[in-house]
Amino acid sequence: MIQKINDERLKRKNLENTRILFIVQTAGIIGILGYELVTKGMDEMTGNPLWFLLILTGIVSAYLSMSISVDHESDEKSPKKGLLISLAASSVIAIGFGAAVTLTADLNTGILVGAIVFICFIVPYFYLYYLRRKQED
Repeated sequence: MIQKINDERLKRKNLENTRILFIVQTAGIIGILGYELVTKGMDEMTGNPLWFLLILTGIVSAYLSMSISVDHESDEKSPKKGLLISLAASSVIAIGFGAAVTLTADLNTGILVGAIVFICFIVPYFYLYYLRRKQED
């Protein structure tokens, strides 16, 4: 039977070990992908399942870090005001990307790229809004 760790020092050491393992694993994945990039090119590297794993790990890590950073915010921020500012900034950035792509491609491609950029920006903002509202309550 496995016993739970109750000592805070051991819990901290276990978390540090997990962090070190994560760093080593990520460095290994980057090394493998770098080797594939040099030997086989960009298309083969991005076709490798390790590429998807690296991107997914980065996204999950960023979302987990967001929840910790919201818990450590010292001043009371209005979640709604922050969301509105973020939406406005995301709109400007997405329109800029869409316009830049439209200069080199057709209008439909520019609209598609702008929409994708907008969605990629606002999903984390809505998650941050959710965390701040949850903390406020």
